[in-house]
Amino acid sequence: MSVTALSLADTTFVVLDLETSGAAPSTGAAITEIGALKVRGGEIIGEFQSFVNPGHALPDFIISLTGITDLMLTDAPTIQEILPTFFEFLGSHHETVLVAHNAPFDIGFLKAASLDSEIAWPDFIIVDTVRIARSALGRDEVQDCKLSTLAEFFGASIEPNHRALDDARATVDVLHGIFERLGTFGVSTLGELTTFKRKRERKALG
Repeated sequence: MSVTALSLADTTFVVLDLETSGAAPSTGAAITEIGALKVRGGEIIGEFQSFVNPGHALPDFIISLTGITDLMLTDAPTIQEILPTFFEFLGSHHETVLVAHNAPFDIGFLKAASLDSEIAWPDFIIVDTVRIARSALGRDEVQDCKLSTLAEFFGASIEPNHRALDDARATVDVLHGIFERLGTFGVSTLGELTTFKRKRERKALG
């Protein structure tokens, strides 16, 4: 059976978040922390967390934002060292769906790291909680789709704080809140989720 035919309750999601030393790999920025939670049927069934040594000093504003310091990263593995272990945690792209808040940011860094590490990037289905939140929620409900805004709206168990595992936990709560909302629209499978998102966006653009 195709993964898109699975019910959302039966789909294995890995909700991930990265902290980085800057805005984009193209600027020389690199991953400094990975946090990920494997979720199925509303339950967390696996957890991954690691600091990553970016190979350069952190800008002051990043230290201020995240609380991560150069000293905390000194003995951390490089991305080339940790990526195979992380990919093992993710599992097969035939079974696992990746979730991130503002996914192009996180996935862009992971793809760049894969290229640098000469590890093929698996063709995962990607779910972006920013995009599905925009489809599922009205503008009268939330002023924006920042993680902190959605975490507060859905009553997340933890407040986002620019640390990878905590932000991943908040994203899990946001994801489940969105799924409950989508259930009122009759969305119950991964395929219906992606189709619903596209239809809503086309309608909004029209």
